[in-house]
Amino acid sequence: MMRKLISLFCLGLLFTTCDDGDIFEVTLDFGDTFSQCGNNSLVFYKINESTNETLSIQIPSLTLEDILDVDDTNTYEESFSLGGTNKFNYRSYGRTPMANFFCNDIPPANLQIDKDETSISGQVTIFTELVEDDEDGIQREDEDINQNGDLEDDDTDNDGIPNYLDVDDDGDNVLTINELDTDNLDGDDNPLTNPMDSDGDTIPDYLDTDDDGDGVLTRDEENINADNNPTNDFTEINSLVADYLNPNVTITVPATAFRNHVIQQDYVVKALLTNILLPSITQQNLDFGTLAPSSNNQSLLSTTRPGNAVFN
Repeated sequence: MMRKLISLFCLGLLFTTCDDGDIFEVTLDFGDTFSQCGNNSLVFYKINESTNETLSIQIPSLTLEDILDVDDTNTYEESFSLGGTNKFNYRSYGRTPMANFFCNDIPPANLQIDKDETSISGQVTIFTELVEDDEDGIQREDEDINQNGDLEDDDTDNDGIPNYLDVDDDGDNVLTINELDTDNLDGDDNPLTNPMDSDGDTIPDYLDTDDDGDGVLTRDEENINADNNPTNDFTEINSLVADYLNPNVTITVPATAFRNHVIQQDYVVKALLTNILLPSITQQNLDFGTLAPSSNNQSLLSTTRPGNAVFN
């Protein structure tokens, strides 16, 4: 849980019943994530049902699609001044708040608002990062083969897709995830400390274009089913070893294409509030958290796209 402490200062000009110097503290317990609604007017909100409190950010000029429109670095960042139509709001209620307090064009009747504080000034900055991964069982940072800190220039099979986005790093039509120590035989939960090396040439299978070392490229051992999948070709009767791992079978049937590549795309959206001023609440900075996927934004925040592999 993220614990945010907001001090409510009794301002003499606004609250004449308070003595100068009185400070009231309200502890707001909200999770690390926030929700979103609004197609033409973006609203971020957080609800604490146990204390009947909400926080919300409203930016009418912005849509969710806008903040997912990342640049060439797969990021988006923009700051908005609070005040006028851009609002940060704190509320407490005499009833349990619900999502429809924010997500209906017409709010429900009888909200039972006890305290309502809207920002006078401040700033909200929204950060978006597009995280792409091939989900091949290898961490992104471990696919920096030349260890120069740049993932984009590591493309073992020269298919135009860097290894960290390539489901088949060596282009042999056997998926990388099927060429690792996925059984965790050494017990360290790291598939790269003991990757499969079928021909013992010190090149792990997931980076080896000829896994059995028989002189025939793995992807060209399509002897039974010409479907660009060497794992289902068994020439020797009753053999439990596919041809691409059987050095006794050296028949060449060239592959015609790479297997389909699918890249997972996840958008991580965060919001940070700074220099916030509300009528009776002062709070310098507030980490609003990370946007959580929900039924109305799941397909936008988490998607897949085909990889554009170039067969060579």
